[in-house]
Amino acid sequence: MSAASAPAAAVAAAFALLTLTTGATAQGFETQARAAYVVDHNTGQVLLEHNADLPLPPASMSKLMTLNMVFEALDDGRLTLSTPLPVSQHCMDYGGSTMFLNTQDRPSVEELVRGVVVLSGNDASCVLAEALSPDGTETGAARMMTDRARQLGMMNSTFVNSNGWPAPGHVMSVRDLGILAERFVTEFPEYYHYFAETEFAWDGRAPDNRFNRNPLLSMNIGADGLKTGHTEEAGYGLVGSAMQGDRRVTFVISGLASVADRATEAERIANWGFRQFAERQVVTAGTIVAEAEVFLGERPSVGLAPAEDVTMLLPALQSGDIEAEAIYTGPLEAPVTEGQQVGELIIRLDGFEDRSVPLVVAESVARGGFMVRIRAAFGIVLGEVLGRAAGAETG
Repeated sequence: MSAASAPAAAVAAAFALLTLTTGATAQGFETQARAAYVVDHNTGQVLLEHNADLPLPPASMSKLMTLNMVFEALDDGRLTLSTPLPVSQHCMDYGGSTMFLNTQDRPSVEELVRGVVVLSGNDASCVLAEALSPDGTETGAARMMTDRARQLGMMNSTFVNSNGWPAPGHVMSVRDLGILAERFVTEFPEYYHYFAETEFAWDGRAPDNRFNRNPLLSMNIGADGLKTGHTEEAGYGLVGSAMQGDRRVTFVISGLASVADRATEAERIANWGFRQFAERQVVTAGTIVAEAEVFLGERPSVGLAPAEDVTMLLPALQSGDIEAEAIYTGPLEAPVTEGQQVGELIIRLDGFEDRSVPLVVAESVARGGFMVRIRAAFGIVLGEVLGRAAGAETG
């Protein structure tokens, strides 16, 4: 005799995971930027979103996508830092911020990277793009950059050129720029040091133009990147990242009215990100947060626990509960094995995106013996009989 399968249904158990008792509520950041995005690097938590997905002219901040393509090419061997590259007339003709290249030059990839980062050279960015373009043109490189952006989850970025020169349809969102900034820190640490360089005088040309325009680098707040941008249409923007202690905060602002406003807002946002939040471990891997019924098990229930420690960045003055919900399909059918994922733990905190963590079985439960199966079968049959009787009475 065998017992039928237990009817399964989604189960959700809600509870307070952690109670904060500091007695005040953190205030949101009011930004003067047209769009802003702030993320804590360690936890991945988004601390601020303001028009974060609005496609806007990115100006020179879009050079970061060109650099991403270059760093990928360096990693897979298509380029080396010492590779010399030709300068086309098209690249030489770019105005604005420039490395002062001419068609007789053969700068190395490393010199061009420094020319993009420190000098914001429109010509340098164009040379790098043409070298990587499928058809040798900047337009071809822009199409390639747009395709790669989609692959990286940058859904609000479209490139018409390599450097952010004003052009219809050339747009990025501040969230997409934040994705790039985080990518440089995580995926390209061997090249990240270029963003902290404060000056670069290539071949002695235009020595008064050798300084990095990133105002954060001189503020003694741990800033080590990344890129400024400005056009009349875009206003003043900045992609910044700073490290204090073991915490890194990355942020993007766009649409400020002046150089001074950009510097002030960038410093304010960095200080807010570091001062108003603190890391706390809200749950430890293996801590039982829910009990699940086990059908046909040698024991009737088993504990469920998060598969990993969960550290979150919390407002330093936040009060109240951090809510959590254990979601799984139950009852579980024996046998179940320790570490087997059966659901997810959803952690909720007002003002932040939900955090999802795998929910696993805390210990193994073997299939029960003959009498367990008999009792289960009897229970199912009895339930069906009682159900039909109740239906008959109400009918």
